[in-house]
Amino acid sequence: MTNRSCDLTDYMVLNQAEKVAIGTICLLVAPFILLANILVLVVIVCSSNLRRHPSYLFMGNLALADTIACCFFTTIFLSFHLLNPDNSSDSYLFQLGGVTVAFTSSVGSLLLMAVDRYHIIYKASGYKVQLKRRLALVGTVALWVVSIFIAFLPLMGWRCVTCQSCSKLFPYVDRYYLAFWAALVLAVLVFILAAYGVIVWKAHQHDVNMDAEHPGKARMRVDIHLAKTFSFIVLTLLVCWLPVLSFMMLDVVSGRIWKWHRKAFAFCSLLCLVNSGINPLLYTLRCRELRAALASLWDGLRRWSRLC
Repeated sequence: MTNRSCDLTDYMVLNQAEKVAIGTICLLVAPFILLANILVLVVIVCSSNLRRHPSYLFMGNLALADTIACCFFTTIFLSFHLLNPDNSSDSYLFQLGGVTVAFTSSVGSLLLMAVDRYHIIYKASGYKVQLKRRLALVGTVALWVVSIFIAFLPLMGWRCVTCQSCSKLFPYVDRYYLAFWAALVLAVLVFILAAYGVIVWKAHQHDVNMDAEHPGKARMRVDIHLAKTFSFIVLTLLVCWLPVLSFMMLDVVSGRIWKWHRKAFAFCSLLCLVNSGINPLLYTLRCRELRAALASLWDGLRRWSRLC
């Protein structure tokens, strides 16, 4: 049993003004995030052309993970910080596991999409849609299985047994588990950065060779275009995830987390929720094929409404 001195109330540090601020942010942001990701899911599901392509399978999986993250995170986060429920350790860890599953799958989907983009751009000759679609399905299922297993490890027994081994940010969570999960997410972010870095580097090499073969010929620099796009993607990931991961690693390394750390961590956690709203704008709705499918779906709905 966890020492009762490590009570849930020790982690409920927000005053009334801070509760109002966090509640307002969540209630303003969450509906947009939910609608944006559901829109992406509906468009992909309703388009047979998009469903056949592995890239849109990954995009749909990302939208699904972000939809679940929005629902679980908003309800559990607000319930914990605003309502101050007296949950048992199993109840709390089950709820936390739901949030962890969604965010782990979301970040994992971003890695799968980065690898997929590399194959599309630089291994196009060997990119067989049907084969890649089967691999994409296997990869997606494996991602969810691994995410579920990792997320519910605390519920299966990897939890703290004394206050000294407990995280100061999450009740009932062992600090070594927190270190494991934070290191995993950091590793995924590094792999995403590396994948996009390799794409830009290869694009630069290609442009240099083209300039050497056709000196003086004006044309668009693909490497600069990709560098701008991927820099924004990476910057968004770092801004949304590094603050919370930094607090987690501080908790693991020093264990000296004060009340203001917990307050800052609560507000920084909202950046992870914001990331789930940025993803559909950054990765999916910018795609020309998906926008065309959305326009076609909208036209079909308008024609159907006229008939009714």
